[in-house]
Amino acid sequence: MAKVLLLTNTQGASAEVLPALGLLSHLVKVLPLEASVLVDAPVMDLIFVDARREFPAAKSLTRLMATTGVEQPIIVITTEGGLTAISADWQISDVILDSAGPAEVDARIRLAVDTRAFAREALEGASTEIRQGDVVIDEGTYTAKIRGTSLDLTFKEFELLKFLAQHPGRVFSRAQLLQEIWGYDYFGGTRTVDVHIRRLRSKLGPEFESIIGTVRNVGYRFTVQQPGREATSELV
Repeated sequence: MAKVLLLTNTQGASAEVLPALGLLSHLVKVLPLEASVLVDAPVMDLIFVDARREFPAAKSLTRLMATTGVEQPIIVITTEGGLTAISADWQISDVILDSAGPAEVDARIRLAVDTRAFAREALEGASTEIRQGDVVIDEGTYTAKIRGTSLDLTFKEFELLKFLAQHPGRVFSRAQLLQEIWGYDYFGGTRTVDVHIRRLRSKLGPEFESIIGTVRNVGYRFTVQQPGREATSELV
């Protein structure tokens, strides 16, 4: 079962946009077709974008997601007449007709999710180290160092630092980090993220604590810095 995000302005939700999707067992979250919802959007396996009517808005959104580092596969839903307007500059993984049956929809979802998983495994297998400026994170040994000095991190602190460092410059809301690091089964509040960020910064020390930057009213991001230089992100 995949976690699917459907972006649409249709009031009828998935039952009207892609009827076959409602017949499958995938977990579907429906949000408006707006860029602003991506800030607090849950971490999902795949994103469907409804382009049956609002073509310009849908195209702008898919291109925006591609340029801002959204990693999930993006599948555009359109009508048969709309197929002629879909091109490579939409920067999407796939396109599907709104009339597609359950078997086809399920196959498209599985292929998109599996392809992404295989790509990530290949990338992770090529190297276990993440290097961002003076920070070196070794996924194989679960160690993190700054200028050669090891950091004494808990498992969650390590996962939090690793996840942010893997997406330098990208802002993640507290809810997104909670779901990505702690998972959907965790019942604690987003305050947990703030506590771990504070502890992580403390262990990074005064010189490096600002590599974990705060974006007011949004969330946190990893600030890329040049080796030997201090980061200048705002702390709150």
